[in-house]
Amino acid sequence: MNVSEKMSEGLEALKSDIVSKYAEFTSRSSYDKFSDQSAENDRVKSFREGLTMSFGRKYVKIMSNGSAWGFVVNTESDKKFSLGDILYPAGWATPARNQARGNILTKEWGVSWTGPNYLK
Repeated sequence: MNVSEKMSEGLEALKSDIVSKYAEFTSRSSYDKFSDQSAENDRVKSFREGLTMSFGRKYVKIMSNGSAWGFVVNTESDKKFSLGDILYPAGWATPARNQARGNILTKEWGVSWTGPNYLK
């Protein structure tokens, strides 16, 4: 699927943010205080490699080691959402269409390494 340069940049920024939040999480855990830096780097590298994107007609599905992390709207013709909106997964193959959790084009989002944040 043809993705604009701005969408590609936004997806890469989102992926980078997800990985950095995972790295921050692993460095804070009590387990890591007893392990060496190379083991932590290996876990972060493994997480980064397991974070993949699948481009569909309407959405970009972001997967974390085979599980649905979330979805990004990949069309300008959606009646409810804008191009680049981040959606929570309703299941492995479909997004929750209740509310966007941010937008990759504006680089404003509420996400964690585990997925888009819950609604308040």
